[in-house]
Amino acid sequence: MARPRKDGKKSSGKKETPLMKQYYAIKAQHPGTILLFRVGDFYETFGEDAVEVSQVLGIVLTKRANGAASHIELAGFPHHSLDTYLPKLVRSGKRVAVCDQLEDPKQAKGIVKRGVTELVTPGVTFNDKVLDSNRNNYLASIHIHNTKQVGVAFVEVSTGDFFCFSGNFEYAEKVLQTLSPSEVLVSRSEFRQVLQHFGEKLYLSRLDDWVYQYDYAREKLLDLLQTTSLKGFGIEDDKIGTIAAGSIVHYLNETQQKNLGHISRIYPFDDSEFVWLDPFTIRNLELVHPLHPDGKALVDVIDQCLTPMGARGLRRAILLPLKDIQQIQKRLDTVETFLKHQNKLHELVDHFQQLGDLERLASKVATQRINPRESTLLRDSLRQIAPIQHTLQSFDAPILASKADSFSDATPALSVLDKYLLEEVSANLMDGQVIRGGVSEELDELRAIKRNGKDLLLAMQQREVERTGITSLKIGFNKVFGYYLEVTHAHKDKVPVEWTRKQTLTSAERYITEELKDYEEKILNAEERIQTLETQLYQQFLHQMQLHLHTLQHNAKVIAELDMLLGFARVAQSRQYVKPIIQDDDSLDIKQGRHPVIETTLPADSPYIPNDIQLDNESQQIIIITGPNMAGKSALLRQTALITLMAQMGCFVPADAAQIGIVDKIFTRVGASDNISSGESTFMVEMNETAQIANNATSKSLILLDEIGRGTSTYDGVSIAWALVEYLHETPSCQAKTLFATHYHELNELENRLPRVKNFNVSVKEIDGKILFLRTLKPGGSEHSFGINVAAMAGMPSTLVKRAKNLLKHFEQNRIDDKQSAKSVKFSSKPTVQLNMFELKDADTLKIRNILAGSDIDRMTPVEALLKLQEIKQALMD
Repeated sequence: MARPRKDGKKSSGKKETPLMKQYYAIKAQHPGTILLFRVGDFYETFGEDAVEVSQVLGIVLTKRANGAASHIELAGFPHHSLDTYLPKLVRSGKRVAVCDQLEDPKQAKGIVKRGVTELVTPGVTFNDKVLDSNRNNYLASIHIHNTKQVGVAFVEVSTGDFFCFSGNFEYAEKVLQTLSPSEVLVSRSEFRQVLQHFGEKLYLSRLDDWVYQYDYAREKLLDLLQTTSLKGFGIEDDKIGTIAAGSIVHYLNETQQKNLGHISRIYPFDDSEFVWLDPFTIRNLELVHPLHPDGKALVDVIDQCLTPMGARGLRRAILLPLKDIQQIQKRLDTVETFLKHQNKLHELVDHFQQLGDLERLASKVATQRINPRESTLLRDSLRQIAPIQHTLQSFDAPILASKADSFSDATPALSVLDKYLLEEVSANLMDGQVIRGGVSEELDELRAIKRNGKDLLLAMQQREVERTGITSLKIGFNKVFGYYLEVTHAHKDKVPVEWTRKQTLTSAERYITEELKDYEEKILNAEERIQTLETQLYQQFLHQMQLHLHTLQHNAKVIAELDMLLGFARVAQSRQYVKPIIQDDDSLDIKQGRHPVIETTLPADSPYIPNDIQLDNESQQIIIITGPNMAGKSALLRQTALITLMAQMGCFVPADAAQIGIVDKIFTRVGASDNISSGESTFMVEMNETAQIANNATSKSLILLDEIGRGTSTYDGVSIAWALVEYLHETPSCQAKTLFATHYHELNELENRLPRVKNFNVSVKEIDGKILFLRTLKPGGSEHSFGINVAAMAGMPSTLVKRAKNLLKHFEQNRIDDKQSAKSVKFSSKPTVQLNMFELKDADTLKIRNILAGSDIDRMTPVEALLKLQEIKQALMD
C-alpha cells in the first residue's frame, strides 16, 4: 500500500531522488504555497505547482525523472528572472515561497542545503516589482467577536504602518473597502462568516483558530513592540482589535519576516476625525478608480506629487478627508503660502525631485533588504533635508518655519552612510566597490593588490634583486607551483638560506618564499576575500543604520505631507483653483464651480460650463434638479461633492469662490449597476445604497441623489423618491443638504409643500426640433424631458423616432391638467397615460375620494369594509 507523504500526497512507494526528497520535505512545511526551488541557476517548480506556474507565467511545462519513482511535472525559469516572474505569481493571488541554496555547491558534501529565505504573499512583500509605489499594500486581519462586534487590524509591512480597531460589521466593511487590503487573515472557523458579511472580493488566508486567542495575540504584540503594556499605544482596552493585530504578527513571523524593527508602534484607528465616505460614494465619485477603463479618477487629475510617499499620502487624504477645521486650515494656508512665492516653490520642487521613497527605504533598512544602490538613494534623499529646511525657512512664513523645525536631525544617519559607502556603488553587493576606503585596512590592501598585483610583484622582484645581487632574478607563475622566484645556475650560490627550492630546470632553479606565498594567496584570493569583507562590513553598516530608523520614518512622514501640499499648490496653479473658505456651519456656497476631472477631458474649444450651488439647512436644504439626459445633471451633482471633498482635504478647488460648511458624511446614489453575482438587480442595488443614506445621514451630511426609483414601475419610483425627500426634510436627525436630480416632474410639487425644497433645472434650447444643451442651472422646474430628442441624437432609426413622437403627442393631448374638465381618460389597446399621481382629478377618483372621506379605516369591521367596497363599485358603475 502506498504510504502518504508529509505534503498530503501519496508516494508511489518507489525510491525518490535525494533532491526530490528534499523538495517534498520543504514543500510539506508550506502547504498551499508555490515553492520556487533553487537548483543551480534555475528556480524550479514540481508537480501541481509546475502546472499552475506554467499556466500563470506562460512557460513550458515538462517532466523530470524522479529516480525509480514516476516522472513528475517540471516548470522553471532562470534565477536572474525572479523579479520578472515573482510579481506575476503574487498578483495572480498566489503565495510564493522562495527556497534558496544555503551553501556553496562546490563545497557541499552530498546534496546542497536549501531553505525558504522569503515567503511572499499578496499582503506581505518588499519587492518593488510587486508593490505599487503610489499605493499602500495593506495586510488585514478580521476577528468576529459576536453578532455585533468585529475586530480588524491593518499593517503595511513596506512602510511600518500598523493600526487596529473594533466596531460593528457595517463600520468594519466601510474601512475594509476604503483601504482595500491586498490580503485578509481569518480564522478557519470564521471563514464562512467573513464571506457572508464582507463578500467574496477579499483575498482571504486562513489561520488556525488558536492564533485568535487574546493571551497569545497580546503576547505576540508585546514581543514585537518590545514593551510590557499596550496602554501607551491606546489599545489596552480593545481586546477584539488586539486579537486581530496579534494574528497579523503571528502571520508575519510565519512568513519569515524576522526583522520588523520598523513596525515599532500600533495606533488605534478612529475615523471620527475623517469624513465618512461609504463604498458606494468612493465608487460613484470615481475618487481613486474610474468606472470605465478609459476614464480618469480624481487622483489621476490632482496627483502632482514628486515622491511615492507623497502619492500614497494623497490617496489616504482623498479617502479620508478631514473634519477638523484647524487641520484643514493649516493645509490650505500652507498651499497658499507656496503659491505666493513662486521662485521658492520651484526651489522646493527641485529638491523633492531628488528624493527617493524614504519610507520604504527605511523599512528595507530594518529588514536588511536594502541593496547598495538603494542605500546611496537613501543617502541622497537625506542630503536633501537640510536644503529643504533652508528653503522652507526662507519663505519667512511661520507655518513653513514650523514645518522646517519638524524634521528630525538626519546628520547622524548621514554620517554612517558617508562613512561606509562609496559615492558610486555597484548595484549588487557581490560585484564589490561598495564600501568606502579607510573603513578597513585589510579591504584597502586587498583592493590595492587586486588593482596593482603586477606592480607589487615587480616591486618585490626589484627589492630582492637589490637585496641579493642576483641580477637575473625574475618572478614567474605556473598552475602547478603558483608564483616562484627563478634564479639561473650562475647565481644560485647567492640564494638566501630562507628560500625554499621547488623545482630544478636545465638552466635555472625555482624557489618560493614566505612573503611570495603570502602575496600569491592575497592576489589569487583577493576578489573572493573582497566580497566576503564587503559583505561583513555592509552588515555592520545596516546594523548601525537601524539605530536611526525612527529618524528615517519620521522624516519620511514630514516629507510625504509636504509633498502632497506642494502638489496641491502646483495643481491649483495649473488648473486655476481657488482657496475655499472653511466654516463651522451648515452652509455650502459654490460660485462657478467646475468638475475637476471632466474639465480636463474636454477639447480646448469646448470649455466646461461652470455653475453656482447654494445649500443650507434653513431655506434651501434640498434642491430638486430636472432636465433632460445629457444636460449635465449628474456632473453637477458629482462636482459639488468633489469640491466639498477637496476643500476638506485641504486642497484648493475648481471654482471662482467657495464657502464650505464642514460636512461629516458624503453620500451619493448615482448611476445604476446589477450585482448579478449576489443575485441583486439594479433596483435592489439602488435601494441598498439609498437605505444606507437614510440610515446614516445627519444634519451635517451632504447627499447626492440621481434618479432614485427609476429601476421599478413609474408609480413605485415616484412614491419612493417623494417619500425620501419628505423623510430628509422632516426628520430632524438627518436634515442633510441634498441635491436630487430626477426625471419625475411630479417632484416639483414638493417645492409648494416643503419650505426648504427648491426646484432648479439644467437649461436647454429647442431649435427646429433639435436641442442645444446650455448646461446652466436655473431656478424652476423643467416640464420636458426631451428624451426623444436625445434618442435621435444617439442614432435611433428615424422610423422609431417618428413613432415615439406620435405617441408622445397622443399622450400629451390626453394628459389631465388643471385646464381640462375632470373626466376619466381611457385607452382601449393603447398604453396607459402616466398621470400626475399627486393631483388626480378625474371623476371616478373624485367619487372614491368622497366616499372614503370621513371613514375610519382602523375601526372598520370586515363587514363594514365590504359594504364600503360595494358602495365604491356601485358609484363607478353609475
